[in-house]
Amino acid sequence: MSPENTGVAEQAPEQTKQTRKGDIPRGVIAEWTVTIILLLFGTTTLVQAFVIPTGSMEDTLLIGDHLLVDKLAYAPPGPLTRHLLPYEDVHRGDIIVFRWPVDIKQTFVKRVIGVPGDRIHLENKRVFLNGHPLDEPYRYNKTDYIDSYRDNFPSVPNVSLSPQGQDMLLNHLQRGEVVVPLGYYFAMGDNRDSSLDSRYWGFVPRKNIIGKPLIIYWSYDATTEALSNPAIGFDHLVDLTEHFFTKTRWRRTFRLIHGYPIQ
Repeated sequence: MSPENTGVAEQAPEQTKQTRKGDIPRGVIAEWTVTIILLLFGTTTLVQAFVIPTGSMEDTLLIGDHLLVDKLAYAPPGPLTRHLLPYEDVHRGDIIVFRWPVDIKQTFVKRVIGVPGDRIHLENKRVFLNGHPLDEPYRYNKTDYIDSYRDNFPSVPNVSLSPQGQDMLLNHLQRGEVVVPLGYYFAMGDNRDSSLDSRYWGFVPRKNIIGKPLIIYWSYDATTEALSNPAIGFDHLVDLTEHFFTKTRWRRTFRLIHGYPIQ
């Protein structure tokens, strides 16, 4: 398990009216409008570029996916901008970019599994939220064996936890479940068997959340070693020169990134 050093890189959903065949949902129009605005006028205040260097979010996000992150989505709305921009709360199932609580110089990308007040535990790799097993079509388990802590969480740790992870187990357990405190979120990687996530370092503070990935603007088949370095190494530059067209994942270019509503 290794952190995404990117930057070298619920509420239940409201019910909507049924649309007629051929209608374009309002959300789709708004999403593309925001995307175009950010692409044309974005600055580091509005949108930020990140690259995925590890496989903890596979197969939703791949190593070498280059993302544009919407930094306005979760920003506190002002008296005027609240009517002009699509601010929103953090929901279960959202994919978020945030400063790692253990080292805020590092940036992680994970999926929100629990919001304040939620009760969470795992049984044999399956997540239970508020007493109910989750349907997680985005989840990938790429190992067959059961790890006593990773897959039956929370339990006696068999690895070293960060101080934040230790605090979670000491002060936020009720009847064998982790309870998410106010102002925090529980986040996990989609590549569930190979993800350094809230199971190991605790909750994500709301203030650490930077934004939500919006679109993959380029995807290149590179290694973690090549992408973890803040500077472009000589070997990676040579690789880009020689294999740009063959290693670019063209089908992923300009792919919008969506969360998944978890109830």
